[in-house]
Amino acid sequence: MSTSLIIFGASGDLSQRKLIPALFSLFRKGRLPADFRIIGFATRPWSTDDFRAAARAGADQFAGFKFADSEWAAFAPRLTYLSGNFTDPAAFAQLADILGQLEAGPADRLFYLATPPRFYADIIANLGQAGLASEDAGWRRVVIEKPFGHDEASARALNQAIHQALDERQIYRIDHYLGKETVQNILVSRFANTIYEPLWNRNYVDHVQITVAETVGVGSRAGYYDSVGAVRDMFQNHILQLLSLVAMEAPASFDTEALREEKVKLLKAVRPIRAGEVARNTVRAQYRDYRDEPGVAPGSQTETYAALRFTIDNWRWQGVP
Repeated sequence: MSTSLIIFGASGDLSQRKLIPALFSLFRKGRLPADFRIIGFATRPWSTDDFRAAARAGADQFAGFKFADSEWAAFAPRLTYLSGNFTDPAAFAQLADILGQLEAGPADRLFYLATPPRFYADIIANLGQAGLASEDAGWRRVVIEKPFGHDEASARALNQAIHQALDERQIYRIDHYLGKETVQNILVSRFANTIYEPLWNRNYVDHVQITVAETVGVGSRAGYYDSVGAVRDMFQNHILQLLSLVAMEAPASFDTEALREEKVKLLKAVRPIRAGEVARNTVRAQYRDYRDEPGVAPGSQTETYAALRFTIDNWRWQGVP
């Protein structure tokens, strides 16, 4: 079966730093389908050649492995680019035409939303309107990057909008931190290790620190980051996921539902930080010269550093910050 991966926001930072290098790595290892293609969709007025050149530059800088020109030459023809507006139904009709030409028959399709969150609902609505979410000729999946809304109300509204075009089984809300090898090994290190597990509680642990340290600034992400900040960009997704894995109880099994249930139980046990406790339990700051970064608003108060102290009210972690 032919397979197409459509990356919305293909000209952006996530695509250049992570997605294209990772896909190229899989291609080199023979882990992609033989009949596989990548279609980049973004607002930047690029040609396919421009997209391939930018992808090559991203692979050179961020792939983390050496490769021959011949390997890239085999991969590059699988890249196609379409310039269009995420809110324009005509652009999605054009995308449908291009996919039909490239696939020349039934095909599975994966749509990856590497865009600012404000476009999620429009993109998915347009996928539905253009018939691109229909599974008449292969499966359809949509991958949604964090953040999923900016608060509870917007997250619920986005969920409702998505379900107008997609079934739940077609939706993958992902946190790419969970793909890191160290993170994937946490549960095994905890529950399959007879040395650690008996000690993994308040009787033997004084405190737990989860640190996510960066060595680079916001770079080209200023337009997004300055409206979000470190708490929404890192804490409400990546760090809460790590907290859940570090502190949750053992699931009945390692399937999706059982893991989710134990994570939810743990998060419900996290004591809310009340208004009068914010100054004592949180710190927000900005790195020097952040306001001089291109795209950052003058006088911005957006935090680039944050530290929070949580307390978990359950037997295992009572009194352990």
